[in-house]
Amino acid sequence: QKPHCPSCDRCKPLWAPYSPKLAFLALDQCAMDTLDTFFNNTTSQFYVVLTGTSSFLSGVMMFLEWFHYTYFGISIVDRLAALVIHLFPFLNGSKNKDANAKVKKGTEAKPFRNSLMLFRGAEYNRFYCMTGKEPLTEYDVGLNSMEFQSFFTYEGARGEHDPADNFMQLVWREPDRQKRIEMAHKALEMNPHCPAALILLAEEEAETILEVEEQLKLALKSAELAYRNSSALCQQDSIHKPLHERNANFCAYARLRLAVCARKLGKVKEAVKMYRDLLKDDRALVMANIHENLIECLLELQSYSEAQQVLSKQEDINIFKSTVMCFTVALLKAKSVGEKFCPDMVAKRGPNPSEMAAVDAIHRAVELNPHVPRYLLELKSLILPPEHVFKRGDSEAIAYAFTHIHHWKRVEGALSLLGSTWEGTFRRIPFPLERGHLFHAYPAHTETVDRQLLPAHHEISVYPQRETPFFMVFTGVLCFSFMTLTVVAYHFPRAMTQYAKTVTTVFLVVLEKLIPTDIFGIFS
Repeated sequence: QKPHCPSCDRCKPLWAPYSPKLAFLALDQCAMDTLDTFFNNTTSQFYVVLTGTSSFLSGVMMFLEWFHYTYFGISIVDRLAALVIHLFPFLNGSKNKDANAKVKKGTEAKPFRNSLMLFRGAEYNRFYCMTGKEPLTEYDVGLNSMEFQSFFTYEGARGEHDPADNFMQLVWREPDRQKRIEMAHKALEMNPHCPAALILLAEEEAETILEVEEQLKLALKSAELAYRNSSALCQQDSIHKPLHERNANFCAYARLRLAVCARKLGKVKEAVKMYRDLLKDDRALVMANIHENLIECLLELQSYSEAQQVLSKQEDINIFKSTVMCFTVALLKAKSVGEKFCPDMVAKRGPNPSEMAAVDAIHRAVELNPHVPRYLLELKSLILPPEHVFKRGDSEAIAYAFTHIHHWKRVEGALSLLGSTWEGTFRRIPFPLERGHLFHAYPAHTETVDRQLLPAHHEISVYPQRETPFFMVFTGVLCFSFMTLTVVAYHFPRAMTQYAKTVTTVFLVVLEKLIPTDIFGIFS
């Protein structure tokens, strides 16, 4: 009689005459006996501890995945995959490395100055006094301070004879608003015609737009006087050129903010004239996007043909790829068809060329910035725009909707056309989003930058809507399953023992069928 087991010490000599193949096909009766002994001797506490520990570990993994995804916006598995790619760049080849470096360099998180930035004292501070909510973040304020330092300071200022210039360098670095205002008054005591101090007080201390305008006019007058004096010095010695350029920055900034004041006070034609003059000043173009301000004023005057002329001049320039430009094009296209547009009729007869052009313009604008339609359609509440915006982000959408929503409401049928067509944009964008359609791929770090620019009381608009990671779902299901098994093992220990034994037996049988029968011959 053949032995039952080909592997135990007692049966191994008896299996020597037979081939390894027959030995492998035999059922390991000794192992099955050992398995029966193990399951018969285990108690219910063993299964409770086993399933409870597994449930706890899977719950910990699910919590870590949720925490990492919530605060970093990426799954742990995706993070590890990115880390592997980062550690082994040679897998992509040298050409791909250069291309990735260029893409990374071109997509750096660089916020831009809001062209229609509000005044801190007359607008932001009034909002804070009325609501108790901070409208600006520390990051946003810090960016503005650095820009003021670059605009209004120059190398060699500490060697100048004017002590107010030296003192104002400290003022720009002061984080506290009240201290900045007090220090600006001290600078005016040193020099009553200090343009930097006058500009700071106009921005942060003046409580109304009229007071801001008066203060800026004094600053412009002082800046023009300093500009003429430095121009004469520059002709004598080129060493005074940095001072002359700083004074030119004073003049450009004061004119720019005076144009903003004129627009806010209803003197729109005067603001248009001032913006057209500023378009000839390269320094003002560096400080703000004058074209966007000019277009907004022309829309307020309902000079749509002039606005179209401004857009046509910028069509071949990168500046055209901005939210204001693209959505203004969509607004002007919608104006021509909005009055007669009816979604049901268009669905029956099909769109005509002018309607197709309007829909394409809306799709183009929405692809550039998908956050804007919700604000224009009042599906999401508006807040005061920040001082800096990130291109194609929620911050730029807020800045645009804050100043342009009434232009869309004024054009009959424009919002109706937008509401019925904007969601169709996402069916045209290919998947994955890294490829884009009419523009470059949507930046992956936009949400991170917007969280730094926008206040905490605002709910950030996120695009694309992130799906729950598979690893989070997997660990959640695993945790729930092990919790169920823990309860079953505690209340029904015998059934749990029989279940574990059955599963193990089936696993061994399946494993036996999957392993080749001549495995010993393969390795021999």
